[in-house]
Amino acid sequence: MSEDLLRYDILIQDALRGAVKKILAEVGRTGLPGEHHFYIAFDTRAPGVRISQRLKERYPQEMTIVLQHQFWDLAIGEHAFEVGLSFGGVAEKLLVPYSAIKGFFDPSVQFALEFDPGKTAEELPEELLEAVEELARVEQEEAENAAGNDEKQLAETASSETGTKEKASASDKDKGDASGQVVSLDAFRKKP
Repeated sequence: MSEDLLRYDILIQDALRGAVKKILAEVGRTGLPGEHHFYIAFDTRAPGVRISQRLKERYPQEMTIVLQHQFWDLAIGEHAFEVGLSFGGVAEKLLVPYSAIKGFFDPSVQFALEFDPGKTAEELPEELLEAVEELARVEQEEAENAAGNDEKQLAETASSETGTKEKASASDKDKGDASGQVVSLDAFRKKP
């Protein structure tokens, strides 16, 4: 069997985490509809998780929270959600990255998702992340160069009234010669 270079497992998990994000965003806007409520299990050691020291000591590896009747300030971010909950009568704020979620369950409709922690696009191999960063840097440089060339052309155009008219008429002639040609695809096909 060949190796899965596209990493479908990671793509599917990211898509399902996106579904959890949309569900939580809807609940944040409108509240829990009907009998819906959620059990969300997450890795308390995952990067980006923010919980109190008291909760870290009590739940050193994994924690499950329930969003049902008593939660507040549900805020949905691009990479994490934040929620207020009460633990033993003590109010706490939790920040949970979607990549830390290990399970999502809505018992009212028997809907469950299980995630393999550590398998997210956010945790891709270092070489791939470096390549993506390099690509972004090159695209940024190209965009800056294009913007610089546009500014340079504007400055040259504004420099002299006469030069502008001469350049415009010369460039119109060049464009007129090349832009009106229609070439048949048959010209590029190999002949038998």
